[in-house]
Amino acid sequence: MMTFQPWLDHWDLTADGAPFETLTSTLMPVRRNGDAGMLKLTTSEVVWAGGALLVWGAGVGAAAVWAREGEALLMARATGSGSLASMARDGRDDEACRVLCTAAARLHTKRPNPPPNTLVPLTRWFEALWPTAQTHGGLFAQSAKAARDLLDNPQDPTVLHGDLHHDNVLDFADRGWLAIDPKGLIGDRGYDHANMLCNPDAAVALTPGVLTRRLEVASAASGIAQHRLAKWLLAYAGLSASWTIIDPRFGDVADTLKIAALAAAALD
Repeated sequence: MMTFQPWLDHWDLTADGAPFETLTSTLMPVRRNGDAGMLKLTTSEVVWAGGALLVWGAGVGAAAVWAREGEALLMARATGSGSLASMARDGRDDEACRVLCTAAARLHTKRPNPPPNTLVPLTRWFEALWPTAQTHGGLFAQSAKAARDLLDNPQDPTVLHGDLHHDNVLDFADRGWLAIDPKGLIGDRGYDHANMLCNPDAAVALTPGVLTRRLEVASAASGIAQHRLAKWLLAYAGLSASWTIIDPRFGDVADTLKIAALAAAALD
C-alpha cells in the first residue's frame, strides 16, 4: 500500500477512516478543516488522466477536486446515505437509471475552457475488442460489428466520463448525485450510457425484463434511441469481456457475454 503520511502532512489533513485499495489506487478518507475528503494515490495513467478531467469539470456533475499533485489527488467525499446500487436492487431501478442519465447529461455539458489533452478517443479505447473478435468470433464479432458502426457514425461527440455506473455516482448530500472516478474519454455520448445498463452487477442486469425496461427508461431520459443504446451496450459488453480475458480481475466473461446476447436480441 502506498504511503499516505507525506500527503497528510503536505496538505494538513487528518485521517478519517482506514485506507483501502482498488485495482488501480489506494485511498484514505480524510478531513481538511473539518470537511470530508478523499485522498487517492495512484500510479495509473488512466486514473491520473481521470483526475485531470475532474479538475477541468470544476465540480459540475462530479466531485470537486481540492488539490492534485504528483501521485496524489485530494477531492471532496460523498457523505450522503443514498446508494444507486441499493436502489437498483430494491425495486427502484427506474429511479436509479434516471439519476445516472441525469448525471451523464450534467457531465456532458459544454464548458467554456478547453478539455485536458489527456482525453482518449473511443476509437483507441476499443482497441482490445478487434483481436478478440477475430480470435473468438460469435458474440465478440457481433460486438465488434456494432462498435465499428457506432464509431464510424458518431452522434453528439463530447467529453465522456468513460465509466459511469451505479458505484461511480454517489450521494453528496446537499450537492446531490455526483460522479467520481472518470476515465477521461472523448466520443459519442451514447457510450456513457452503456455501462450503466449492465450494472450494479450481472445478477441485477440479467434479471428477466430489466434490460428491456432500462432501454426504455434510458432512452426517454437521454433522448438517445433505444436501438442505438442497445447497440452501444452490445459494443461495450464485447469490449468489457475482452478486457476480462486479458485480466480476469475485471469480472466474469460468461456473465458479460450473457448481457451482450440480450443486447443483440434487443437489436433483432
